Amino acid sequence: MGLDAPPRLAAPSVSSRPRRDAALTRRPARPQDRPSRLKLWLRRRRALLRPAALGLAALGLVGTVGVGIWAADPAGRARALMDGFGDLGLNLGMSVQEVVLEGRQNTPIDMIRAALGVSRGDPLLGFSLQSARERLESIAWVQRAHIERRLPGSLIIHLEERQPFAIWQQDGRFVVIDREGRVVARDRLDQFGPLPLVVGAGADRGAAALHDLLRTQPEIASRVQAMVRIGERRWNLKLHNGADVLLPEGAEAAAITRLAELQREQRLLDRPLLAIDMRLPDRLVLRQPPAPPEAPRAATPRRDRG
Repeated sequence: MGLDAPPRLAAPSVSSRPRRDAALTRRPARPQDRPSRLKLWLRRRRALLRPAALGLAALGLVGTVGVGIWAADPAGRARALMDGFGDLGLNLGMSVQEVVLEGRQNTPIDMIRAALGVSRGDPLLGFSLQSARERLESIAWVQRAHIERRLPGSLIIHLEERQPFAIWQQDGRFVVIDREGRVVARDRLDQFGPLPLVVGAGADRGAAALHDLLRTQPEIASRVQAMVRIGERRWNLKLHNGADVLLPEGAEAAAITRLAELQREQRLLDRPLLAIDMRLPDRLVLRQPPAPPEAPRAATPRRDRG
């Protein structure tokens, strides 16, 4: 071979280069390729989530059935839907196990039980809070009622009761009323302590306003035995000493203030009077008891003339 011929170079081996390049270019595992915290948490709690998922599926099934009943049977849709929820609650272990009663003082327990209409073991979700509240508020003593469910098995009932205000006498009968005039008790009236006495038709509705006026004048209020409604138009005050104070219609406040001034200045209510008529704005009429009859004089013996 001549010297001028170029030297022949050996071809590079290509069999080992891919391995070397693959080893050099292999990337480390990235953080996003690892399981997230949420996936790890779900894997650990898979056993607990399964019953919850079944419960949600059951709720969805009951809801679907409820919508169908609602559309097909308007009369019984609400009752059937509540029954379905009640059965579902029983299957999930939610039944009435405890009834907590708050705010009761005078409402009879047997009336509360009858109004609630629930017993231990009844479905907690099948219990209608609205219907029970309406039944409770139909009791004379109950002004407002609030009912709350507390899972898994408690009913919390809070009552706001009417407060006894006065004893109302009408047609020879005595009952206890609240400030609005609603009758709350018809027997055992002495258990509520001393209460104001109001008498006559219409006295139940207007006694609270007159009573509040009297409280502004304690020296008058302490002498009042009863507030008597006359003709459902105006009031008389019956005092403990038997006298009657005739108040003007619609001007009770001014008359009571004037009566208190007369008592402070002239001790008017300490006099033996039958009535104090204040119905005329410019005149005060006092009615005194009749004077006792005079004792007959002893007859003078006659002297016989001899």
